[in-house]
Amino acid sequence: MHFAAWLSVADSVADPIGYYRNNVTGTLGTLEAMAAEGGPKPFRVVGEEWALHPNVPALYGLWLVRGNDPARPAAPASSTVSIAFRVAAQVDTRTIIDGIGATEMIHIFISAKGDDIRPGATGKPLPGYEACVLDDQGRPVRGTRNAQVRVEFEISLMPFEDGGWIWFDLFTDDATLEVVEGAWLADQDLPRQRLAIGTTTFNRVDDCVASLLALGEDPAVLDILSKVYVADQGTQKISGHPRFAEAAAVLGDRLRVIEQDNLGGSGGFTRALYESLELTGPDAVDQILLLDDDIVLEPDSILRASSFARAAAAPVVVGSHMLNLQARARLHSMGEVVDLATCYWRPAPDAVVNHDFGRISLRKGRRLHKRVNVTYNGWWMCLFPREVVQKTGLPLPLFIKWDDAEYSLRALANGFPTVSLPGSAVWHMPWTDKNDATDWTAYFHLRNRLIMAALHSPYDVRKYLLRNGLRIAIRRLLSMEYSTVAIEQKAIEDFLAGPQHLFDLLGKGLAEVQQIRRDYPDAQILASAREFPPPTFDMVRAERMLKPPVKPVIIAARASKALVHNLSKPDPAAGNRPQVNVPARSALWFLLGNLDSATVSNADGSGVAFRRRDPKAFRELSKRVVRNYRRLMRRWPALREEYRAAVPELTSVESWRRIFEK
Repeated sequence: MHFAAWLSVADSVADPIGYYRNNVTGTLGTLEAMAAEGGPKPFRVVGEEWALHPNVPALYGLWLVRGNDPARPAAPASSTVSIAFRVAAQVDTRTIIDGIGATEMIHIFISAKGDDIRPGATGKPLPGYEACVLDDQGRPVRGTRNAQVRVEFEISLMPFEDGGWIWFDLFTDDATLEVVEGAWLADQDLPRQRLAIGTTTFNRVDDCVASLLALGEDPAVLDILSKVYVADQGTQKISGHPRFAEAAAVLGDRLRVIEQDNLGGSGGFTRALYESLELTGPDAVDQILLLDDDIVLEPDSILRASSFARAAAAPVVVGSHMLNLQARARLHSMGEVVDLATCYWRPAPDAVVNHDFGRISLRKGRRLHKRVNVTYNGWWMCLFPREVVQKTGLPLPLFIKWDDAEYSLRALANGFPTVSLPGSAVWHMPWTDKNDATDWTAYFHLRNRLIMAALHSPYDVRKYLLRNGLRIAIRRLLSMEYSTVAIEQKAIEDFLAGPQHLFDLLGKGLAEVQQIRRDYPDAQILASAREFPPPTFDMVRAERMLKPPVKPVIIAARASKALVHNLSKPDPAAGNRPQVNVPARSALWFLLGNLDSATVSNADGSGVAFRRRDPKAFRELSKRVVRNYRRLMRRWPALREEYRAAVPELTSVESWRRIFEK
């Protein structure tokens, strides 16, 4: 029984009779009602007996300050409760409970009988409970035996309009603390919803099977889990993994592995969305959660994302944060946006990047407490209510890159925003540690970025696309990245060909890109620089060349010098032996543009390429760049209309069904 007594000291002095009527007479009525029930019965929170809970912190405060008998309080707010204590003790011996804590948000259930009172605590722990409180000197009040304590935080969301986190810290002085169970609960009963999980994999069998096993670790996850779809697109099948049978046994008939051609991340994730919409009813799947195959998963994040979506006032896409797989205490991605003026993704305003919790805790990291508004969340972990997918359609056939950002922008246009949920995250290798700026994925980066811009940017972005595209192409040419320039020009040409070719390219685009790269030495990767001859330049000479130009005049002079150098005939000896060996972070145009050759490591340190200057390739690719950007600028308005008109067909269930049934 929770009896909330009046507690304002000022009001009680002004209206003592009213306080006596409410607190004392109300207590008598409560006791009469308890007696009418015929004796003790189970109580949900305390567990063994009924309890009277006056809950007046003012009385507790007097005990701390004065350390005297609470039967002699100073104001009616406290004296009325003191009388209520004595009346209840004379009527019956049932436990009287006092809830104490910060602004009533935490209630620690401990005894508050008169003979249990002492300075610094409201009484002895109830059987089966333990409370840690401090005396007026700030010293812990010791219990006489080991026991358990159950605490409940009742927290209003009203102060969190502009952001913030809710968490709790647990610690002890000199004893072992064991957390038996914890949960975040809502006041209202949330609708029960069934969850489908979809992932796609390409030859990452160890990581994929580990994620499947993690799903089976938590009974609470299995309780809401209806389906698990795995689109296996690799040559090494997860069904052959030594522990696959174990994962299949835990997941049972929830698990369905679909072996299909390599359609990239967009084709694999779309398969999970397609299966959830087409082969299950609303009663079987209400939510669809997409997971990358190369993550480390904490299943509780799934429960948090699902519960948040269930508690949302309107359907919302629920994304999760990314923690750094190689530095587990670092938060790599807190939230991202698409800048529709530049057509690039970037961290959201106020988002913290690469935060080290090992150095700055959540409590001390005040920058983490701001609300972060995002436009999309990466599909390392992202949940979609069924209604969102039904009204937004399926993803575009983009293979990889930009499919997640484009989908959230399209969902937002249909009235479904995206949130990146604090407290829900997976560990994943950061994209900053990957080599996808110059490898085969550069094709998909550029082509799909152009598609996204045509579909969603409200601006005329032609000037920016031209200026940015030419600058990047010149830097790549001066850096002897001929293969990257070649596939980026194919990206522009495929975009210019129109949306009707996207499904055809879904299955063959990667092979075409790889074929182009085979013609250029900068795309041929060996394991180490040891496999090449040693460089001819000494380290001091190379060090002087690494100093970047800062002043515009110097930058222009260095660029002009590099341009002339790249049009001249290279030193024949440099074709067989590199002039310098350059780490990835130093492989910049102002260095490489003045060389004839260099061995350059890739961004993730997994290999080295021997780049050789080629004046013929430089001239041919330069002409192709100018020609393609001229066509792009001229045709941009018409292409925007073509791509926007094609979206219903490209994202329809029927179009994707034809792909999956081939």
